[in-house]
Amino acid sequence: MNQEQDVLLEPDNPRLMPDSGRPPRAATPDTCKPAPPRPVAKSRAYLPVRLKFTIALLAGLAWAAVSIRLSLPWLDDLALLVGRPAAIFIIAFIAYVPGFMNAFLICTILLDRRPERKIPAYYPGVTVLVACYNESAQIAQTIISLARQGYPGAMSVLILDDGSTDDSVARANAAIAQCPLQEGHSIRVIRGATNVGKAGVLRRGLAQAEHELIVTIDGDSWVYTDAIQRIVERYLADPPGTRAVAGSVLARNSRQNWLTRVQEWDYFHGIAAVKRMQSMYHGTLVAQGAFSLYDRQALVEAGGWPDCVGEDIVVSWAFLERGHRIGYCEDAIVFTNVPDRLRQFAQQRKRWSRGLIEAFKSHPKLLHKRRMSLLFIWWNVLFLPLDLVYTFVFIPGVIAAVFGHYYIVGIMTLLVLPLAVLWNGFIYRVQRRMFKRQDLRIRRNPLGFLVYMLVYSMILQPICVWGYVSELAGLRKNWGTK
Repeated sequence: MNQEQDVLLEPDNPRLMPDSGRPPRAATPDTCKPAPPRPVAKSRAYLPVRLKFTIALLAGLAWAAVSIRLSLPWLDDLALLVGRPAAIFIIAFIAYVPGFMNAFLICTILLDRRPERKIPAYYPGVTVLVACYNESAQIAQTIISLARQGYPGAMSVLILDDGSTDDSVARANAAIAQCPLQEGHSIRVIRGATNVGKAGVLRRGLAQAEHELIVTIDGDSWVYTDAIQRIVERYLADPPGTRAVAGSVLARNSRQNWLTRVQEWDYFHGIAAVKRMQSMYHGTLVAQGAFSLYDRQALVEAGGWPDCVGEDIVVSWAFLERGHRIGYCEDAIVFTNVPDRLRQFAQQRKRWSRGLIEAFKSHPKLLHKRRMSLLFIWWNVLFLPLDLVYTFVFIPGVIAAVFGHYYIVGIMTLLVLPLAVLWNGFIYRVQRRMFKRQDLRIRRNPLGFLVYMLVYSMILQPICVWGYVSELAGLRKNWGTK
């Protein structure tokens, strides 16, 4: 594959399913085919992780201090309207807290010098669990992408049907019959008579797993070239104590409509940047079910995936509570179908918000567990007031500003924009370099980016508030996106 490819082409397009003509890489439990040596990276001055954390923290606090100084006139004006305590609270979650977060993230990205993945002497066996419920439109493509993985070790793929009511099982079996597999690889369907939910079907697969490394993938995903090999190499190269690695999940259907175009930037910029930042400080908070690798024994000790709507974040926090590290592999890529209807999108993000509250309920000890990731736990605590202020104060403030009332949204609010532009510029550059190494390129999507920058939060954050309230009120839970 020597021609740059467009990442936003649907991955079932032949251009994103390259057939390199390479013979399958034979694998046995004891040997693997040696890989060509990778170029040695230029040596750079090494900064300990804790020093990087301190520098990023000071940068965030410095930005917050400047923001506070510049906002004093705004604070005085708003205090005349709502009182000083309320004014401080409002401005803190409109400007100070987001500014600190963005400054910390930018500094972290600048300092990030993660080690290269290493070619191990032996590739351990991997069991891939594919949760499948009514995925007849996509399951065949998911299986094809897995069959084309050139993982040098043993790989067993379990298609875990969760009582599908369509022809997902028939399509899966047909795809398996047509896919040639390299030695040491297998794919089979495990059919469920009844629907037990995603957590239940993953636990069923875990009980039948043959290997000590477990990878989870959604049934509507396209697994990009060598993604399984890359995520295993990252796991083996990461610091001791690593028991899970989150892969990179990107939008598969981003050309479909305005909503999927916007989500392409959310996955490519927002989610990827946050995971990169968290993993640098030994605490990725979510090894997402759409594509992650787990140590089987650690999963068993954590009780597997719990029965809740946020099973991936809750089991990830169980790992963190036990002192385990969760990494992130930015170049192990899976393309997944993102919601293409606003109602479907709202149900998904509502579920994610409920999952966050479930994680706090299940693992409150993380709020005082001393490690660098403690900052990110409390960072997530701040999401609730931040989203509340944004929904019930900032958005009405934008509407008021349109009619000439600038108490909440005015000239001072624009101070957040330069940092947002810097943040997007840095992560774009980092992601573009990673894409280039894999013969991918970023398709131009300026309209999606503009909506992502200016409008997306006005859609997303009220939905998050809906999710928090639903969970705290104990409302009925459902998947809601099928």
